[in-house]
Amino acid sequence: MHQSDALYLFNEGKNFQAYRLLGAQVEKTGTIFRVWAPNASQVSVIGDFNAWQGEAHKMHALGASGIWEVTIPEALPGSLYRFSITNRDTGNVHIKADPYGRGFEMRPGSAAYVVAPSGHVWNDQAWLEKRAAWDWQKAPLNIYEVHAGSWMRHPDNTPYLWRDLAERLIPYAVAQGYTHLELLPITEHPLDESWGYQTTGYFAATSRYGSPDDLRAFIDACHQAGLGVLLDWVPGHFPQDHWALAKYDGTALYEHEDPRLGLHADWGTHIFNYGRHEVRSFLLSSAHWWLSEFHFDGIRVDAVASMLYLDYSRKAGEWLPNQFGGRENLDAIEFLKHFNSMVHGEFPGALTIAEESTAWPMVSRPTYIGGLGFSMKWNMGWMNDTLRYFHRDSIHRRWHHDELTFGQVYAYSENYVLPFSHDEVVHGKGSLIGKMPGDAWQRQANLRLLLAWQAFTPGKKLMFMGGEFGQSREWSEARELDWGLLADPAQLGIQRFSADINHLYRDTPALHQQDFQALGFEWIDCHDSEHSVLAWLRWGRDGSFVVVAMNFTPVPLTAYRLGVPQAGRYVELLNSDSSYYGGSNMGNIGELEAWQGEWMNRPANLELTIPPLAAVVLRWVPESLPD
Repeated sequence: MHQSDALYLFNEGKNFQAYRLLGAQVEKTGTIFRVWAPNASQVSVIGDFNAWQGEAHKMHALGASGIWEVTIPEALPGSLYRFSITNRDTGNVHIKADPYGRGFEMRPGSAAYVVAPSGHVWNDQAWLEKRAAWDWQKAPLNIYEVHAGSWMRHPDNTPYLWRDLAERLIPYAVAQGYTHLELLPITEHPLDESWGYQTTGYFAATSRYGSPDDLRAFIDACHQAGLGVLLDWVPGHFPQDHWALAKYDGTALYEHEDPRLGLHADWGTHIFNYGRHEVRSFLLSSAHWWLSEFHFDGIRVDAVASMLYLDYSRKAGEWLPNQFGGRENLDAIEFLKHFNSMVHGEFPGALTIAEESTAWPMVSRPTYIGGLGFSMKWNMGWMNDTLRYFHRDSIHRRWHHDELTFGQVYAYSENYVLPFSHDEVVHGKGSLIGKMPGDAWQRQANLRLLLAWQAFTPGKKLMFMGGEFGQSREWSEARELDWGLLADPAQLGIQRFSADINHLYRDTPALHQQDFQALGFEWIDCHDSEHSVLAWLRWGRDGSFVVVAMNFTPVPLTAYRLGVPQAGRYVELLNSDSSYYGGSNMGNIGELEAWQGEWMNRPANLELTIPPLAAVVLRWVPESLPD
């Protein structure tokens, strides 16, 4: 693209590849530095190549674009640099990091460094071609959410680098049956405790875990192992660090000047000015960068609700209405629509997933029918109702049956992901298993039941690391998961169970083909609150089905009668009470018979054992009918 066209599109908010224009571009003649600072009277590049002196390499303005430029032959890959920006109204000098920087020195340093063009040779063409053609709505999607720095660590408590994770994390996730990894933000951030959600480098992979090419190699290895990789991305807010985006050229450049529009009091962060063209180019280019240059398979957008509502977490008088007097952030809505249209148009098969916790309509519906255009949305209502129910002592669950059944009322209004995310195991909330009631055996059985409830309920799946084996302590970014727990056979049983249900979900079309359609789900019985039992059918597109029955009390149920669609032999595909998983080994001896005879408005019926705090999954064998 000619530079004049790139500048024009940038100023119009339509340059999706502004990273090719701005930042530090390594060329044969040297490194070309460009930065957007429209309210500056002078901008210089300072770095270790000029002793950090502002007079050495002054930049010149590119017309009225607000962009400044200079070529510096001495600035080689690895050179540290910042921008020295003089505000034209106050004369104050602001020393700033590069918003388009592709690499930053390790914390607590904050200078960018010049990054050479990538030398990684990709070997994932077959994966990308397959991704472009896949029908993700009908495919299994089971996401393992990972904080790269604390999944596993070296004995000295230093984090694994990307190449270490490739050797350990990838085979683990594949063996556990996950289809995708989702990385908590790996964009550069100065504070470990923010987990990446207070981003300062929107084009830079954090230096904590290696080089940008190390990250590329990790993603490439994931793809060759059949594992997709999603990026957690934060366009909703940015930190107030004086050296980063805030008041970039001495004015509110990326944020709003008025704190009623531009400040998140809860998080102490700024809100992007989505109505400013150059800010839209910046954010859209960031998303494009990660999908194009790193081959991520999709983007999970953090805190979408905070973007949509002008009064988000604000009291009366603390926010400004839109031009029509409403609370909707119209600029943010348009930005999200452009973001989704860009991703789906330029990266076929890539996913966009919204963390959105309100009743905003059509989040995961196409923009051309009035939706926001996301592929999917987290189902926070389902998650909250589920954890509230499971936290209750089993003797009280009969009075709260609706906390599990209510989700089917709205289950198909969006394309939902069912999340048990990092947010549920931090800030005093404890671990997943810590939320379960009862003694140790009951907590373990309840956790297996919780995992089964998620796996066999319509919707795609997400599990934060540690939940799959019953991590007992609340998660901390400062240490690795408690892998030593797996020396306990009961904990190992939970991990085995998690792997088996993940593989069953992947391998059984009835459990994933119609996750987003009411035709894929049918209650057998949702009214037996007295026994706290739920039973339902999951249907495949070809008419295949499985029977799921769950007992949410520690009282075993024998000869429990259910109506089923067909008479004949039913194989017990899964029983969460198996001793292999740490259970009491009650069950149906692998199979049982269903007989003709109407029951529950169905033509056949069977009697089964539903063990205590357990899930049972049955599959009909078509060729076998009773005499």
